[in-house]
Amino acid sequence: MTYVIGSACVDIVDKSCVQECPADCIYEGARAMYINPNECVDCGACRIACRVDAIYYETDLPDEEAASLEDNAAFFSMVLPGREAPLGDPGGAARVGRVGADTPLVAARPPSTTPHP
Repeated sequence: MTYVIGSACVDIVDKSCVQECPADCIYEGARAMYINPNECVDCGACRIACRVDAIYYETDLPDEEAASLEDNAAFFSMVLPGREAPLGDPGGAARVGRVGADTPLVAARPPSTTPHP
C-alpha cells in the first residue's frame, strides 16, 4: 500500500510534503509531485504536512481521484518525455532532483490558475 498525490497538487507543487517524508520518496515532475509506491513506507507524514490536501492513502482515494493511483505509479514505470528510460526506484528523490517531466495524465490537464497557499 502507498500514499498517492492527487490532482490538487498539479501546478501548485507546494513541497511541504517533501520536507516531512522520512523515506525521501516524493519526486518532482514538471507540474506535480509523485510518490514512489515502492519506496513509500506508509507513515502518513506527507498527508499531514500537505497544505493543499492533495495526498490520500490509496484505499481512501475519492472516486474523482482514482486515476491518480495508477498515474503516480506510472511516473516511475514509464519512459517520460525527454528521458531514455523509466525512473524506476532510484532510492531517493534528493539524489535525482527535479525530473522536469510529467505523466500524460498530468501533462494533458489545462494549467491551473489556483494561487499557491
